[in-house]
Amino acid sequence: MQRIRLRYTKRGRLRFTSHRDFQRAFERALRRADVPMAYSAGFTPHPKVSYANAAPTGTGSEAEYLEIALAAPRDPDTLRELLDESLPTGLDIIDAVEARTSGLADRLTASEWELRLDGVDREEAGRAVATFLAAEVVEVERRAKNGLRTFDAREAVVDLRTLPPQADGPRGERCAILRLVVRHVTPAVRPDDVLSGLRAVADLAPPVPAAVTRLAQGLFDEESGTVTDPLAPDREAVTAGLSMAAGPAAAKAPEGAGSA
Repeated sequence: MQRIRLRYTKRGRLRFTSHRDFQRAFERALRRADVPMAYSAGFTPHPKVSYANAAPTGTGSEAEYLEIALAAPRDPDTLRELLDESLPTGLDIIDAVEARTSGLADRLTASEWELRLDGVDREEAGRAVATFLAAEVVEVERRAKNGLRTFDAREAVVDLRTLPPQADGPRGERCAILRLVVRHVTPAVRPDDVLSGLRAVADLAPPVPAAVTRLAQGLFDEESGTVTDPLAPDREAVTAGLSMAAGPAAAKAPEGAGSA
């Protein structure tokens, strides 16, 4: 059984797609692309698809991940193209690699987000960010199944800063862009929780809802301050396997050439 790991996006209006909606669309794409899926055992078999840490509904993402199990081997790049063609524009499969390591979910421990705050001055946002980071605890509330839940939104934040204005932004309009890196903790701290925290400690209240996009998801590298690619270990394992396979053949080539 071959396992393939895929990276996909939620762009444009399809950022409002719920995780369940995406699951249905993806399973239709598997059928359209004639992917030889492996199925679970039992009375009602299901295709073996593992989803990992999906972004909240309403947020865009450039870094969503899933894993599929195949009953017959397929080339990852070809499979990516077939699935991408079978999904609507906005739900785009942008990367595929054969799984050669374990624990993809264990490598999704942090996320990098971009928060676009239209109608907010960059300086005002910068002051609010400084106040948030200076606080030891920033308590926020979120509505859960059992009512309102209070938790600390500060501890999970690794980095929060304002970015320079984007060149393609509307001229003359106030707009603050924030970079946010959070660790995946329990309870999960989401971008809207951090925005609630900014409102609580610094009275920062954008006049329109923030446009939120996940840019990366993976392990947080303390030295570089970046979120690393969770598929990199699989690529390295594939490359190492190809090198080992080519090694004996390369060693035999001179002997064959001499005998000719």
